[in-house]
Amino acid sequence: MTTTIALAGKGGVGKTTIAGMVIKYLAQKQSGSILAIDADPSSNLNMVLGLDLDWTVGDIREDMLHQVKSSLTAGGAAMGVMPGGQSKREYLDYQIRSSLSEGARYDLIAMGRGEGSGCYCAVNHNLREVIDSMSKNYAFVVIDNEAGMEHLSRRTTRDVQHLLVVSDPTQRGLVAAQRVAEMSKELDINIENAYLIINRLPAEMHQALADFISTMDIPLLGVIPADSEITNFDFNGRPLVEINGNSPVCRAVSEMMDQIL
Repeated sequence: MTTTIALAGKGGVGKTTIAGMVIKYLAQKQSGSILAIDADPSSNLNMVLGLDLDWTVGDIREDMLHQVKSSLTAGGAAMGVMPGGQSKREYLDYQIRSSLSEGARYDLIAMGRGEGSGCYCAVNHNLREVIDSMSKNYAFVVIDNEAGMEHLSRRTTRDVQHLLVVSDPTQRGLVAAQRVAEMSKELDINIENAYLIINRLPAEMHQALADFISTMDIPLLGVIPADSEITNFDFNGRPLVEINGNSPVCRAVSEMMDQIL
C-alpha cells in the first residue's frame, strides 16, 4: 500500500523545505521507495533534493498538444492519437517515465508550468492515470503543492493519508492555513488526516498565536524553529537533504513524522 503525504499552505511559508525534510526522514528511517511530486509551477524541489530537472509534466503536456494541433492542421492524425499512431496515453506514459529524475532512495516528477489556453480536460485525465499508475510502485508519495489546492484533484485521484498544512508564525499565515484546510474538504479526493505545522518560529510561541491556533479546526502537529543553517544552505546552493540530521529542523520534522507514521 502506498502512503501519500501532501503539503499545502500559502506561498513563502517553507513548504518545499519541509517536503525535503520529510523525504529525508523517509529515506533514512522508513523502508521502501519514495516518489516526490513537485506540484508547484516554480519547480525547485529538485534543488532541495539535489536532483537534476530537465523536463516537466507541463512541458510534456504542451509539447503533446502542439504536436496534435500541428498534425490536425496538416490533415494528419485524429485528435485521439499522436503522429505515428501512438495514443495520447501511451505518449504521456513514455514521456513522463522518461522525465523522472532518479535518486538513490527517491525519484522526482515535476508538474511544471500551469495550463495555457484551450481545453485540458482529456489531457489531465490521461495525466492522472499515468501518475496514479506510477505511484503504485512506491511505498511513499510526497506531494509539494502550490499555494492553492484546487489543482490536486486534477493531477491525482489518489487518497491522501496525511495533509500537512504549513504556516508561518503569524495570524495572517494561520488564517490562510485555515482556508487551505477548509478547501481540502471540498476536493474530489479523500484526505484521511490533516495537521497544522508552524514553521520558522523564532522563539517561544506568543500566547496570542497559541490562542488563535486553539480555535482552528485542524490539530497542531508540531513547530519547526527558525534555523540559520537552512538559510546558509539555500544561499550556497547546497541540497537541503544534506543538512545534518541533528539540526533543529530535522529533529522537529522527525518527531512529527514519528507521530503520524
